[in-house]
Amino acid sequence: MFKNKTARQNAITYGIILAAMAVMLPMQMGGHLSSSLSGLLVPFCYYAILAVSLNLTVGILGELSLGHAGFMCVGAFTSAFFTKFTADIIANSYVRFFLGLLIGIAFSALIGFLIGIPVLRLKGDYLAIVTLAFGEIIKNLVNVLYIGKDSRGVHFSMKDSISLHLEPEGTVIVAGPQGITGIDRTSSFLIGGILLLAAVFIVLRLIQSRDGRAIMSIRDNRIAAESIGINVTKYKLLAFTVSAALAGMGGVLYAHNLATLTATSKNFGFNMSVMILVYVVLGGIGNIRGSVIAPVVLNLLLDYVLRKLQMLGSNPVLQFMSDNRMLIYAIVLIVIMIMTWSPKMIARREALFNRGRKEE
Repeated sequence: MFKNKTARQNAITYGIILAAMAVMLPMQMGGHLSSSLSGLLVPFCYYAILAVSLNLTVGILGELSLGHAGFMCVGAFTSAFFTKFTADIIANSYVRFFLGLLIGIAFSALIGFLIGIPVLRLKGDYLAIVTLAFGEIIKNLVNVLYIGKDSRGVHFSMKDSISLHLEPEGTVIVAGPQGITGIDRTSSFLIGGILLLAAVFIVLRLIQSRDGRAIMSIRDNRIAAESIGINVTKYKLLAFTVSAALAGMGGVLYAHNLATLTATSKNFGFNMSVMILVYVVLGGIGNIRGSVIAPVVLNLLLDYVLRKLQMLGSNPVLQFMSDNRMLIYAIVLIVIMIMTWSPKMIARREALFNRGRKEE
């Protein structure tokens, strides 16, 4: 049916996403899911999109980026600003969402391109530090930005909302640390699943294209790639820009799953960037299917553990676990990564597997 192994593996990846949508959508529409699980469906999608997009930079390009949440922030705020700004012009919220999606992706790609020009000249830890600084700059810039509109036009300020000098009927759209309120919650599991399929398709097609092979050759041996005439700057910038654009797509989905969007350290800071990187590492660096599955497994596990701890919180031991759940979560992640990717553990698993087959 499939011409080669790669096509078969890609079909399996698409099939997993489509199967999840085919099972979960009817259950959600029929009210057969708990409110907790139903509320996680859209986050599953945007976390998977973010992991897939970061894997393009980390796994395919071979560069470590710790500012991925910054591109997510750009996509989220530009799209939310557009949908809020045009609320009285475009009546249909889904049309506004689609246009906001395009704008969020375009702005994220533009920022990724502009940032990538100087940043991608660095390598290793230096690149990671600079991208980390970029993510923090974006978050802090949004927190001091005030934008409003009235009959005279659009007004900007970096001081406070009073400095906008709006007319009485004017509206503050971006209110600094308070962010953007009154966003249409247009995101749904169906839209998220479609966008996830689109992100996976774009990344897989890029990987299997001539450009993708050039990008991977740079990852494997930059000097050898340059020696055969590959434009290293061009292809690194291409991968970084596409990764930023897809991160913006995840940010758009994230923003329109909330009524109020604020730029905090939790949702657009270093912690979010590291969490996305954890999804990539746990799912497998360079493994796109793993980047789709890992966010779902980790968030389901964390949600299950937190609910159990809340139910049994009267026990002192469980109360301690509840108070230190993120520390325990980090330790569990480290153990899982060692068990999954350590060469010695892989060799032991293969030995046990072979022994079991011989006994059969």
